[in-house]
Order: sequence, then structure tokens, then C-alpha cells
Amino acid sequence: MISVFSTILGSVGGLATTFLEGKQEVARNKALVAKAKAEAEAKVLVSSATSTAEWEKVMAQNSNGSFKDEAWTLTFIGILLANFIPYTAPYIEQGFIALDKCPDWFTYAMFISISASFGIRGVSKFIKK
Repeated sequence: MISVFSTILGSVGGLATTFLEGKQEVARNKALVAKAKAEAEAKVLVSSATSTAEWEKVMAQNSNGSFKDEAWTLTFIGILLANFIPYTAPYIEQGFIALDKCPDWFTYAMFISISASFGIRGVSKFIKK
């Protein structure tokens, strides 16, 4: 009788061991898949950052001899200074009122032009606001 119980317990124990080993294998496989997914996502992020950095480097090199940065800077300085000259201040105010009535495409083009000149990234975030 004891040998029958030993055989049954041995069989049940073997099934339990096999079941637990199967569960461990499934858990290991899930961990491997999660690790592979995380590694792939990290590679995509690194590739994206590298591409962005390379693009910015090329843009900086291409605009090295350009006068547009200085032109925009002088424009902003001129507008700022004109606000402090009493007889020009009303014209500056009228200019800003007129700019407020510009079509969206012109406003976006102005944002893009200025951001490209100064190398500001993420101009789309400003345009959405």
C-alpha cells in the first residue's frame, strides 16, 4: 500500500515539477521578449537622437556664412529700440496690431523663418500654442 502511495505521490510530484518548470520557462521567455523590445526601442531613440544631431550640425555649417541671423537680430533690436522713441512708438503699436490680423500661414512662415535662422528646435511646439 505504501508503495502505491509512493508511486502516486512521485507521479503527482513529477507533474507538479513539470508544471512549475513550464511556468518558469514562460516567465523567462516573457522577460526575454521584454528585454528585446526595450533594447530595440533604445536603438530607435539613439538613432533618432543621432540623426537630429547630424541634421543640426549640417544646418549650422550651412548657415555659417549667412546674414539672416544678423538680419533677424537687427530687426528685433530695431523694433525694441523704436518703442522707446516717442514719435515711432505709435507706428510700432500699429504694426503689432496689423501682425495680429495676419493669416495663419504667414504667422507660421514667420515662426519657421526665425527658428531656422536661430536654430531653435521644436518650433512646432510654439506654433501649436
